Amino acid sequence: MNSLRIRRGAIAVAAAAVLPFALTACSDSGNDAKTTSPTSAAADPTTESQEPDKDSVAMDEPFGPACAGVPKDGAGSFDGMAKDPVATAASNNPALSTLVTAVKQAGLVDTLNNAQDITVFAPTNDAFAKIPKADLDKVLADKATLTKILTYHVVGQKLTPEQLENGSFETLQKGMVTTTGSGQDYTVNDSSKVVCGNVKTANANVYIVDTVLMPK
Repeated sequence: MNSLRIRRGAIAVAAAAVLPFALTACSDSGNDAKTTSPTSAAADPTTESQEPDKDSVAMDEPFGPACAGVPKDGAGSFDGMAKDPVATAASNNPALSTLVTAVKQAGLVDTLNNAQDITVFAPTNDAFAKIPKADLDKVLADKATLTKILTYHVVGQKLTPEQLENGSFETLQKGMVTTTGSGQDYTVNDSSKVVCGNVKTANANVYIVDTVLMPK
């Protein structure tokens, strides 16, 4: 009987000795979990907050196949055009020389340069070449008609690519232009393709198009 009591006492002492170590181990394990978890959680939000910034930068750049023909440096480059008002910027881009001639013929250089926060759908030289030469010469000689056509290419607000996805906008000529598309593929009035879009000038967003827009 005394032997049994001695054994029970020994077991109780051993349990009492082991229990604090077990509790300490559990407590240390819990602290490790708490320390690791916030660290990993803090890393993820940092990564997530950076990604939208990269996307925003990418979407804010010029896009389209004709952008490759824009000079890499100088006044006619994207950086150079961003420093000048739109008519001056266009005059430094070789692909827009016919448009610049038309703007000068219509006496719209100052009007466009002094306007604030506008969008210009700028036809390329090839776009004007689609018009029979006799008809183009006739238009260039008729200031009233030329002014009507050119101001039809100008919207009185800066349009982002997202706004072009399914839009309808009043022009300075008071007619309406419609835009459709997504990503880097946009069409104006169901006929004129944007070949180099989201080009920034000091006072305008420019979308270079492959067909001259004609008001109704």
